[in-house]
Amino acid sequence: MTAYSNMRVELISSTPDPERVVALAARLCYSPLQGEELKDELTPERREKLIDKIIKTGHHSVLEHVSFSFLIEGVSRVSTHQLVRHRIGCSYSQKSQRYVREREPEFVVPPAFQDKPEEKEQFIKACQESFDKYCELVEAGIHQEMARYLLPQAIESSLMVTMNARALYHFFQLRCCTRAQEEIRVLAWKMLKQVKKEAPLLFSLAGPSCESGPCPEGDKSCGRSKRRETN
Repeated sequence: MTAYSNMRVELISSTPDPERVVALAARLCYSPLQGEELKDELTPERREKLIDKIIKTGHHSVLEHVSFSFLIEGVSRVSTHQLVRHRIGCSYSQKSQRYVREREPEFVVPPAFQDKPEEKEQFIKACQESFDKYCELVEAGIHQEMARYLLPQAIESSLMVTMNARALYHFFQLRCCTRAQEEIRVLAWKMLKQVKKEAPLLFSLAGPSCESGPCPEGDKSCGRSKRRETN
């Protein structure tokens, strides 16, 4: 039960050849060509230049034509509540506590407790006691959809997440930032690493806002954007 050690993120599906799809959509907007002529014109070199221009100029509407699906496990309900707040261009399917009874769950222990053994023990004990009471109620005939009110937010959950590339860019801008809560930040960086491997050109500037422009956090900034400008 170390901090986030059970978090698993797997990119299980994506739009085939996503960079070609995005480049084709962008070229279509400004080309008189159609059909096969348009496809033939889009050589790998032109595709690379076009995607670079798209990303740098912010013509991100064409990113909506491709999507990426992730299987995410071992995250707390704290993080999933934050994750599902991203609604535009996003779809979610999460393990239901109404229909699935929790059995021998794991609890996500925040890093703040790692160097404080007494507080960590108290945290885990409180989570376990809540779960034990949940089990007692279920055994007494209370349906799990009612008994789940006792379950701690630290309990691990799993879900499927699908986002289009534009939604992912926005997600990474907010959740890769040091101002984001740590668990969802770890999750976001894991997701970013996998989509960059799948479509490196498409996500070349993806990450916290300071990767592609000024920091929007004002006096709460971590200072990274200023360091980048200096260098």
